[in-house]
Amino acid sequence: LPMAFRDVNAGRHIGLQQLSSLASTGRTFLGPMKSHKFIVNETTNQSTLICSAVRLMESLDLTSAVGQLLNETIQAQNKEFKTGMSTLLFLVGTWSNAVVECLQHNIPVPAIVSVMSQGLNSCCDKILCLQIPIHDVKRELCSSRVRPKAFESKTGQVGRDSLTNPWNLLCFQRDISATEEVIPVNSCSHQGDDCNFNKCLVSPLAGFGSVASVVKAVGDKSSSLLSGSGVTASSCITRKLTHSRHFSTLGKSRFSSQPGNFQGYLSGPAADPCGCRSLGHLAMALSHGNQTSMKLLQSITAYQQERAECSGSSQINIAEIVTCCVLGLPESYSCVSPGFVTLVSPEQATVIKHLADKPLRILLMDGDLTEQYRHLGFNKPSNVKTILEHPNPQGGKAGDMWLSRMLDILISFEVNLVLVKGNVCKNFMEKCIASKILVIGCVARDVLCTFGAAIGAQAVTYLSQLNASCIGNGAWVELWKASDGRAMDLGELMPVRISAEGIPLLTAVLTTTLPSKAQLLEDQFWTSLYRLHHALKDGKVFPGGGAVELLCLSHIQALTEQPGRPGNDKAVRELPSSWLTEYKSIVLQALANGWKQYLSVVLCQTGKASSELEAGASVDHHLQKAVACGSPSAYILEEFRRGGVLRGDSDPFPDQVVDLKVFDNVAAKTEAWRRALDLVLLVLQTDAEIITGPRRNQILTSPVSSEFMFL
Repeated sequence: LPMAFRDVNAGRHIGLQQLSSLASTGRTFLGPMKSHKFIVNETTNQSTLICSAVRLMESLDLTSAVGQLLNETIQAQNKEFKTGMSTLLFLVGTWSNAVVECLQHNIPVPAIVSVMSQGLNSCCDKILCLQIPIHDVKRELCSSRVRPKAFESKTGQVGRDSLTNPWNLLCFQRDISATEEVIPVNSCSHQGDDCNFNKCLVSPLAGFGSVASVVKAVGDKSSSLLSGSGVTASSCITRKLTHSRHFSTLGKSRFSSQPGNFQGYLSGPAADPCGCRSLGHLAMALSHGNQTSMKLLQSITAYQQERAECSGSSQINIAEIVTCCVLGLPESYSCVSPGFVTLVSPEQATVIKHLADKPLRILLMDGDLTEQYRHLGFNKPSNVKTILEHPNPQGGKAGDMWLSRMLDILISFEVNLVLVKGNVCKNFMEKCIASKILVIGCVARDVLCTFGAAIGAQAVTYLSQLNASCIGNGAWVELWKASDGRAMDLGELMPVRISAEGIPLLTAVLTTTLPSKAQLLEDQFWTSLYRLHHALKDGKVFPGGGAVELLCLSHIQALTEQPGRPGNDKAVRELPSSWLTEYKSIVLQALANGWKQYLSVVLCQTGKASSELEAGASVDHHLQKAVACGSPSAYILEEFRRGGVLRGDSDPFPDQVVDLKVFDNVAAKTEAWRRALDLVLLVLQTDAEIITGPRRNQILTSPVSSEFMFL
């Protein structure tokens, strides 16, 4: 077999150069103020707007082995977490450059691999002290949101501290409604475990290193905080409370799925009452500035919490959430709609108008609705060749026979609606439309399972398996309407809503007037949703805004200065002492440079620094202050509580405690770091690239042929 061989370690490491070059394309995806990219398909001339590393990798022509490894690494991170891919991509680039610099200092590859690996492991252990339990975060966020609404003390004055903060003032003006009834509540008499308002108003965070945030009305001198113990003592204070689900005057749920009393959407702010158990505030802190996703998540969490009140569950059920992109409406029309919202053709819409306001008999199909479809695992006899499955004495086409038989089955069981997991035969779809039967294909499996559980239907693989017990009853279908009551007629595709009694399914309807932005909005929504899901799954979060990376920098600095080996790993113990003495500080500093560049780029893209040089100086300044404090973790937590770790001197209110906090996922962040470094070190230890097959001939005539040895 003809082969071509190239030494990738010749001069500067070729594989690391390729990694750095590919990773640099996603540099602008970091931080909340991301820069978008247009991907243009040269074949169709269609353009797509992207803002994620996953879509970037899908759009690039990754013909090299290094490019394919990078794509597989990012896809693995996306499959497991749906977040952290941009961080992974950026660190791959910066650590590739850092390793190349180590090679230029003639540092042996085993020393680079061992010291960097142990340095990262040590940092991952160190940052565990920054983890904040979810229940502490929710309590703190709840108290922060109650603070601006704070309502009057016995003197009738609103707490002054709550209104001097500009963010609180904004929340106060936006959230207080003149039409709401003000109900006096004695804060000491409310002793329910589910929502303790004393805890909401005075919130010590054990995870913040005994830092407590105290909320007290003007003139009230009775509240006290027992420092370090996490115990709050407060006398009975009469407050006026307007935002509480427990004292709502509404007699029934706002989220009824009955037809006729629901307009087809849940608005974000109205669906998120301020309660201690509300996950809406946590969703806001994890959305990283994405307003559209934040509002949708607040609606989803409020809806699912209300349904889960009896079970006491605080998890987000992702299997009960789907998305639908509707083109032609502004993004402000995005909303959450109970039931299943999908797009259908105008011909199918005529069937929906006929079926509106009628209880439907629904059939679920777990496969394709085509004549040639066979279930997974089906094996034809190896020694038999099928000429014709169903002979037709009348001489008609076999396909027409199948269409007629399948349609007769649906009509005989009086089926009105068919949801199909896979594809649907076009001719069969047309026959069903003519018979006023609605067939919708490419329906997610989770949607089928949710409908099956709600209406008692059982999915079948083939129509020939259908019997009366498989059919569900009680579903209904209607044209989806926007928040202003308009039914959408978009020409090519029209949104419809399918629902049933008690179904927990929710659809995030994402609207936009730009077709190229639809995929971007959907990706952003799922990223925000999975951040919330993983935060609840982990049970803890990291403080965001660069807090974790800054602690890593301070820890690396401490490791560099202390004598000895950076870890107890066998590979590190086997390194010669002379190597550690000479190379340890250089390799650890190379590792730290990745996080420093990460923070610098984020500061630049958020407008907190005009250049990466200024951003780097700001990072060094905060690093010095953290080290000088004696306890970098305590300094970082205190700065985070005050509104951000990397705040600059030009901040308009540097002494104010800012309520809007940002959090990061624990497992997703650390796993992105590990995957990035593992990829870089894997490429570093690759000493040759061997190419086989027809590509060898292309290389033979290419400008880089001199780099290869042809075997």
